Amino acid sequence: MTPTESPPRRSFWQRRLGDPLLGLLKQGVSPDQLAATLAAGTAASLCPFFGTTTGLNVAVGWRFRMNQPLLQALNYLLTPVQLVMILVYVRSGEWLWDSPPMPFNLNDVLTTFRAAPLIEFFQRFGWAGVHAGTAWLLSVPVIVAGLYYPLRPLMRQLARLNRSKPRPPA
Repeated sequence: MTPTESPPRRSFWQRRLGDPLLGLLKQGVSPDQLAATLAAGTAASLCPFFGTTTGLNVAVGWRFRMNQPLLQALNYLLTPVQLVMILVYVRSGEWLWDSPPMPFNLNDVLTTFRAAPLIEFFQRFGWAGVHAGTAWLLSVPVIVAGLYYPLRPLMRQLARLNRSKPRPPA
């Protein structure tokens, strides 16, 4: 590259995902730890109960000594996926419990939660919570293993690429 050329423009994903992951590898986080953090953080971030994912990610990160900023960033990135998965978990739980499908939509859940007494909310949506919670708990090992094992070689390759890059002079 000549002095007048500008560096190639980096994509959104390179700037928002690749660079932070490389930064963590430079800070001494092993590729396997990084893969485990991404896998466990994804599973925790898909918990079907509103307002629980931040605390769940903190607890998982504290218990397994994982990178908290990465867990929380992943949590916020996965919020739209979590909202979609709530209905998937409710319906899967109904199937697991062999229960008839109940009318369920997120807008109704939020409205009832805000407006009705808590006891009424639990009377109306308690079984939906049991169904969703059961399905989510059963999916956690699948999510963690399904992400950890494919991510581990990718993170190792990323670390090797990072080590082989020439360092600019200080």
